[in-house]
Order: sequence, then structure tokens, then C-alpha cells
Amino acid sequence: MAESSEGLGTVPEHERILQEIESTDTACVGPTLRSVYDDQPNAHKKFMEKLDACIRNHDKEIEKMCNFHHQGFVDAITELLKVRTDAEKLKVQVTDTNRRFQDAGKEIIIQTEDIIRCRIQQRNIITVVEKLQLCLPVLEMYSKLKEQMDAKRYYSALKTMELLENVYFPRVSQYRFCQLMIENLPKLREDIKEISMSDLKDFLESIRKHSDKIGETAMKQAQQQKIFSVALQKQNNVKFGKNMYINHDRIPEEKNEIVLKYVLEEEDENEEEVLTVQDLVDFSPVYRCLHIYSVLGDEETFENYYRKQRKKQARLVLQPQSNMHETVDGYRRYFTQIVGFFVVEDHILHVTQGLVTRAYTDELWNMALSKIIAVLRAHSSYCTDPDLVLELKNLIVIFADTLQGYGFPVNRLFDLLFEIRDQYNETLLKKWAGVFRDIFEEDNYSPIPIVSEEEYKIVISKFPFQDPDLEKQSFPKKFPMSQSVPHIYIQVKEFIYASLKFSESLHRSSTEIDDMLRKSTNLLLTRTLSSCLLNLIRKPHMGLAELVQIIINTTHLEQACKYLEDFITNITNISQETVHTTRLYGLSTFKDARHAAEGEIYTKLNQKIDEFVQLADYDWTMSEPDGRASGYLMDLINFLRSIFQVFTHLPGKVAQTACMSACQHLSTSLMQMLLDSELKQISMGAVQQFNLDVIQCELFASSEPVPGFQGDTLQLAFIDLRQLLDLFMVWDWSTYLADYGQPASKYLRVNPNTALILLEKMKDTSKKNNIFAQFRKNDRDKQKLIETVVKQLRSLVNGMSQHT
Repeated sequence: MAESSEGLGTVPEHERILQEIESTDTACVGPTLRSVYDDQPNAHKKFMEKLDACIRNHDKEIEKMCNFHHQGFVDAITELLKVRTDAEKLKVQVTDTNRRFQDAGKEIIIQTEDIIRCRIQQRNIITVVEKLQLCLPVLEMYSKLKEQMDAKRYYSALKTMELLENVYFPRVSQYRFCQLMIENLPKLREDIKEISMSDLKDFLESIRKHSDKIGETAMKQAQQQKIFSVALQKQNNVKFGKNMYINHDRIPEEKNEIVLKYVLEEEDENEEEVLTVQDLVDFSPVYRCLHIYSVLGDEETFENYYRKQRKKQARLVLQPQSNMHETVDGYRRYFTQIVGFFVVEDHILHVTQGLVTRAYTDELWNMALSKIIAVLRAHSSYCTDPDLVLELKNLIVIFADTLQGYGFPVNRLFDLLFEIRDQYNETLLKKWAGVFRDIFEEDNYSPIPIVSEEEYKIVISKFPFQDPDLEKQSFPKKFPMSQSVPHIYIQVKEFIYASLKFSESLHRSSTEIDDMLRKSTNLLLTRTLSSCLLNLIRKPHMGLAELVQIIINTTHLEQACKYLEDFITNITNISQETVHTTRLYGLSTFKDARHAAEGEIYTKLNQKIDEFVQLADYDWTMSEPDGRASGYLMDLINFLRSIFQVFTHLPGKVAQTACMSACQHLSTSLMQMLLDSELKQISMGAVQQFNLDVIQCELFASSEPVPGFQGDTLQLAFIDLRQLLDLFMVWDWSTYLADYGQPASKYLRVNPNTALILLEKMKDTSKKNNIFAQFRKNDRDKQKLIETVVKQLRSLVNGMSQHT
């Protein structure tokens, strides 16, 4: 039962396998048959049985079908046999017809073959033409590239390369020549980079060599523009006011119009000659190189190289020559090179996109400005010529104005100009010190003689002198000052003009310029002129008359200071009533000079007195006086009278002080003569002779050699001598000793020590001349009196010493 049931389950499976074998392709039979062997045991045998049964069934069906169609097949064979004869006839006919056709179509075949061959050639030609038409534009563009390379049109060549790579080469990339071209393009690009970089190097070298010419042209244009602007300002009476005085004369207003006309004519003449930086420099290498590197995508490399090289050139340009300070051409060459450098950079900044930036140029300018200021500060310190310093200032102003016009900040340069201004003033002061010395050397130190109205007007035009009394006097007459006064006044004005020249174009207000002029003029007066006057006064060869004239001169120069202030006011149009207006220090300057001259007068007068006193030749042992004053003293008094007559032009106080000083010095000298330690003995006759000389001195003092003394003021200079001599002349020792120390004493000015010294000298003389005095009672009494007085005087002197 189990086998039967197992057999029943296997039969449907075998049927399914047979259906798959019959319905599927023979290639798929293998897996189907494999399933037979993978089945249950004895399945193969059963499958074979089933397969045999199936084959027998199919054979039976085939046999049935053949039997069914056998009559039709027989009939068909019969029909074929009937048409066999006709088919043979038809074959013969067809063969014959074919032979005739073959014979007739040989030429056609030949012609057809020719046509086919031509068609093939035509097709090939068309293909070639098409390919050539595809390749020709590539070849033409490449040829154009070669021409552009030969013509050095590198930027266009790069654009052509881009077109070839992006448009033309993809069309013919399959051809070998295209690959060769593609491989050649990088080399061409490198060649273009090298060539353009070489052109850039040549350009950089060229502008380095020609930067001074570029800067000179730019500075010249800036200067012409400035001259034109100044001329317009002068025409409108803007620059420094309208009223300018020179030697008290107005500058004609027509002068401004003449200047403007000249400038306009010069501008018209030079209008066609105005050159720009583009006219002087070919910037095409920079443009080409920039465009080339931009196209190649290496713009940053180019920018870095350009900036690095320009910084190196900037350092070279900023390096001055060692002898630059010797001539203005050295400074001009230095400035023009710098201007040329930055004019080129400014042009590059504005015509290129990103090659240089404003930040880069500002950094470069700040670096350059620091170097320029350091160089100018160092080299200008060697300049001793004010004209050279002024030319340097003008160059700096033009330099600053030029670069300011290109947008570079120049405030630090104008700050530097203020430092150079101080140096300029110093060089001016040194120059004018020499001028003043020459004026003083050439002066004769005597009043200026005038013999005609013309000469009078000439002096008045040079120096603002006003004296109604002098104007009323008839010719010939004399100005109280000497020739040096108008010359000095003119030179002070010239100094103001010279100082003003530096202040021009500094973009400062009139108030600042006014302050500059006044300060520099004060320096001239207080330092230079004052120093020259003091040196002049202290010269050994200056006599009393010359010193008196110097005092008179300084008085008039002091009075002229207010005219100098007016002169500066007329230049700057700044009123002296302005709160911050600086005043001229002429008062103190000339006052100090006068004091020095007065002191020198006193010194020289005393020296002259000493010279006369040294001529004294007293016989200190004479028994009787000569009866008249000594000759040296009379000569001295006559000299003093003549000198004090010269002092009539001096201020009264100066003359009085000089006279009093002379009398006091004479009195002191005479007193020292009596008390000289080398003088051992003095006789009464010598004292009487000395008294005669002192009387002459007193007579001279009472004659009022200089007016202005009250009463016996001048005679008081000899009061010490008078009381001392009176004491010895009248021999009134009892009164002296009794009244000593009393305010009402007759001999109040006699010092006990002085009296003791003189008395001892007379005692020694008395002993020597009176050998036999001890035999005469009067002489003995006198000798005892002298000794008694000497003892009393010594006790007074000792008491004074102990009290002290």
C-alpha cells in the first residue's frame, strides 16, 4: 500500500517533467533531468518507463497524422512530375536569357563599377572636405597664435589659446596634430610669462633711470600752477594784504597786473608743451604683464613681484648722495626722483585694478616720508648758506605741493619746514652778523654831515628820523647819528624781507607769519645786533668819542623800532593792537648796549686818568712848593674838559655819571698816590704842592664841566682829600682828635688809619731833614707833638680794629 501510494505521487511529477522537457529549450533540459535523479529511489526507472510510454503515444499520433496526409502527399508528387518538363524548358530559357543579359551588361557592369568607384571617391572627398573644414579653423587659429607670438601680442595670444582649448581643440581632439598643439600650449604660456616678465623688468629699470625726468616735469607743472595761483591772489590783493611799504613807498598796484600778465603769457607759451606721465613713460609692459598674469590665473604672483621690486627701488631712490647738502642741484635731483617714483605709483594705482592699492601706496609713502624727513633733517643741518636753505625750502614746498596734488599727505613735511625755518633764521643771523660787523668797521663814528636838501632827503628816505629843530637849521648841518644807523636800519628791513621769503607758501595765516617775522626780528636785535654792538664796544681801539657816538646811535635805533613794527604790520596786515601780537625787543637790546657803552666809557675814562696820573713826578722831599699846579694835572683837566664837551650829545644822566665817575676816580688815584706803600717820606712842601693840585681839581669840579649837577655835588668827589689836606695844612690835630666820631666834625671824612700813614711818612721825613732838631726847642716840641698824635691815632686805629 505504501509503494502504491508512493507510486501514485511520483506519476504526476514525471508528467510535469515530461511537459517541461517538451515545452522548454534543450539547453534547459539538464536541470530538469537532474531533478529526476535527485528524487526518490527507483524514480529513474519509473521515469524511463513513463518516457517510453510517452514516446509510444507520440509515435502513434505521428502515424495517424501521416496516414491522414498520405493521399495529399501522393497528389503533390504527381503534380510535381507533371511540371518537371515545363520547369526544364523554363530553365533553358532562363539560362539563355541570363546569358544574353550577361553579354549585354558587361559594359554596364564596367561603367557601374566606375560609377561606384567614383561615388566612393566622391564620398571620401566629401568626408575629407568635411574633416578639413573642421580642422582648418583650428589650424588658422593656431597660425594666428603664432603670428601673435611673433608680433609680441601676448595677451591676444593667450586669448587665442583659451579659444583653441575651449572651442576648437575638442572638435579635432582625435587627430595627432591636435595633441601636439595641445602639448605645445603650456610651453607657449611659460614663454609668454617669461617674456612679459622680462619686459616688466626692462620697464622697471627704465622708470628707475627716468624717474628724475618724470618728477622734474611733475614739479614744474605744480610750480607753474602755483605761480599762476599766486599771481591771481596778488591781483585780488589777497596775499599778505594790499598795502606793502618799501622804504616808506607803496608798491605800485600795476606791478601785480604786470606779474599776472607775464605769467599768463608764459602759460600760453608752455600750454602746448605740457606733458603727462603717460607722455614720458610707456606703461604698456605693465598692462600687458598684468593682463597676461590675470589670464594665466597667476595675478597674485605678479602683484607680489611688482610690489617687491618697487619697494627695492623706493629704498634706492630714498638713499641720498653724501654731498647732497653742498648744492641745490643735489636736493633737486633727490626730490625729482622721489616725485617721479610716486607719480608712477599713483598712475598705476588709478589705471590698474588691484596691482597696487591705496593702502599699499600709503604704507610706501609713510615709509618714504619718514626716510625723507630724516635725510633732510640730517643734510640741512650742514647748510650754512641762507640762500641754499631758502632754495631747499622752496624745493620742499614744490615737492610737497606736487605730491599733495596726487593725494599724498604732506603735513609732516610742512612741520619739518618749521624746523628748517629755525635753521634758516640761524643762518640769516650769522650772515647778518657779518653784515653788521662790516657796517661797524666802515663807520667813522661821527655825525652825518649834510650840505644840501638832496642829501637830507636821501638820509630821511633810509632812516625815519624826525627832528623839527634840525629841519629848521640851514645847510650845512649834521644828523646826530653816524652812517651806521641808516645802514643798520635798512639791513634789519632786509632781514625781515629775507625771513618773509621763507614764510611764503607755507600755507600759514597772516597772524602766524606776523608772529614769525617778529620773533625772528627779535632774535636779530637781541642776539645778533646786540652781540655785534657789545663786541664793538669792547674793542680796545674804540675811543671815548666813538663810544659816545655809539650811545647816540643806539638811542636813535631804539626810537626806530616802532617804525620797524609798522613795517611788519604793513607787510602782514596784522594790527599791533592784536592781543597776541609780539612786540619788538629793541628797547632792551639797545638799552643793554648803551649800558655796556657807558660802562666802557667809564672804564676808558678812568684808564686815561690813570695814564695821566702815571706821569706825575712829585718831589716828595721838597721844602717849598712850586707855587703852581703840576703840569700833568693841568693836562688831565684840559683833557677832561674837551671830553666832557663831546658828552653834550649824550643823555644828561650819562654825562653826569661819567663826570662824577671821573672825578671820583681821580680823587681815589690821588689818595692812593699819597698812601702808596713804596712812598716812605713826605715833606710839608710836597703836601703843599699836592694841595695846589687838589685845589685845581676842585676848581675844575666847581666849573660845572657837565651841566645838571646841583650845588657842590661834583666837588664832593674830592672831599676826602680836602679834609685830609686841610688837617695837615693847619695842623689841627687837637680838633680832629676831640671831634672824632662826631657827626658835626670838621674832619668827618678823614680816616684815622689814613691820617696815621701820612703822618708817619711826614715824621720820618722830619727826622731825616732835621738832624740837629734835638738842639732846637721848637723842633723838639713839634717832634714830640707828632709822636703824641701818632700814638693817639694808633690807639684809635687799634680800638677800631678791636671793635670790628
